[in-house]
Formats: sequence, C-alpha cells, structure tokens
Amino acid sequence: MSRIPSTQALRALECFARHGTVWAAADELNLTRSAVSHQLRLLERDLGFALFNRVGTRIELTPRGRAYAADVRGALSAIAGSAARNAGHGLSGRLTVSCTPGFAAFWLAPRIAEFRAICPDVELRIVTPRRLDDVSNPDADLFIAFGDGTMRNVDVELLREVDFVPLLSPVLANRLGGLKRCEDILRADLLHLGDHEDWRRWMQAAGLPPRAASKGPVFADMNLVYAATIAGQGVSMGDVFICNSAMESGQLMRATDVVIQSQNAYFLGIPPQKEPLEPARAFRNWIQAALSARTR
Repeated sequence: MSRIPSTQALRALECFARHGTVWAAADELNLTRSAVSHQLRLLERDLGFALFNRVGTRIELTPRGRAYAADVRGALSAIAGSAARNAGHGLSGRLTVSCTPGFAAFWLAPRIAEFRAICPDVELRIVTPRRLDDVSNPDADLFIAFGDGTMRNVDVELLREVDFVPLLSPVLANRLGGLKRCEDILRADLLHLGDHEDWRRWMQAAGLPPRAASKGPVFADMNLVYAATIAGQGVSMGDVFICNSAMESGQLMRATDVVIQSQNAYFLGIPPQKEPLEPARAFRNWIQAALSARTR
C-alpha cells in the first residue's frame, strides 16, 4: 500500500496487541467495541494481508500481525517521545510528583535523567506518600498511585497493570537447594507488604493451603520488602513490572512460573486545577512514552 493507515486504526491495533481483547482496547481508547472492531477490519483491508485469525467469536493476531503490531508500537512510541522531548525545551518552574515508594525507587529513579534531559529547567521534586493510593497531598502537581483507580479529586488514567510472582535471591535459592515445586517455597520465610492477602491469593492459584501464607514478617514499605528479598531473608510476592531490572541483573529470580494478576494497578492522577501546568503535561507525556517503549 502507498498511503499511511489512519492513526486511530494503528492505535487500535497496538492496544489490541497489548491487551489481547477488543473490549480492553475499547476501554483504553474510550471507544465502543464495534468502533474498535471496525478500525481493525479497515486496517487489515488497507494493508492487504491477514492481521488476525478468527477463532469462534474471538480474534487473535497472526504471526505477521504480531510483527506489524510491534513495529507500530515502536513508531507510536517514537512519535510520543519526540513530542515530549520537543515540548519540554524552554519549560521552567517547579513540578512536584507524588509517587509510591516502590515505583519511585525501582522504576522512576533510574530513569529520571531521561526527563531531566527533556526538561532541564524544570525543578523536579519527588515525594512518597504513606498510603499507596494516597492522592491527597495539596503540594503535589501529579500523582503516581497504586490502587483500584478510585481516586477522588483527580483525573485518573491507567499507567500499568501488574502481575505478582514469588521472587527470591539466587543466594537463598542455593541455600534451599533449588526450588522444583511450588511447595518448596514454604521452606523459606515469606515476606509480606502490609498484610498476607497477596500470598493467600497465590497459594490458592498454586493449589497450596491459604493458611500457609501467614508465615514470615510483614513490612510497611515495599523498599523494605525488596531489600530483605535481595539480602536473602525470604521470598516476596514481587511486582514483575518494577522488579524487572533486578531480575535482569541477577539480583532476584522467579521462584516459580505461577503468576497472579494484582487486583490493583498503577495510575496517573492529576488534579484538574493542575492540568494547565506545562511541566505536568510534559511529565505525563514523557512517562506514557517511556512506559509504552518498555511494554513487556
């Protein structure tokens, strides 16, 4: 084909490739399911090759469709990143971001130079709340919160859904003599954030007794949980997203392939009165582009 497909159709394809369902893509794009389905049909027709296989009432990407969707994701990320970089130059002022401790320490802090390169004259301040879903700080211009998306007095948008998996240090894994079965995890202490609920849900998914989730210390801060995990003090229910770098570097490893989806997710929240602030808009554009570029 000689002409470029519509941006809306390309966004529909990218969303579908990430979520795997039309309804989830429609929800993210704030469109009806029929509108998304229509965009996908038109895109497939315009391209002239099969993007999807029809399986009953469902559709799934063909290998060629997956490859094309990956190219589209890269192109859209490049466009968003370019917009963020060019929009940020010349901006000044102060920007206060309230961010959950784990996200701040494991994802934001290692990448903060990227935003500084875009907006070098913006005075950036990162603060952490006591509660992961707290969006009440009157001094904050923008919030990165972890919760169910029900947040008062801010405009909310989904940043990232989260999967949990048991994580441990290689040192502890060696000390335990390896982990061949899910129940081998019970030979170590379990490390908890706030309560035992995530471990209870994982025990049920793994076919183990939920009462086994109650062993081990409970921490009030995610950084403490991961510090104890890296130090070999036990096995934690790890956030796959923010722990990805620690796993890639070999500090942490998966104890098993049994994964549960968190009932909560990371959300971006902006108070309506802060929406016009250019530094806040530049930060939002940057983090959306950065997360899209690193979609797993």
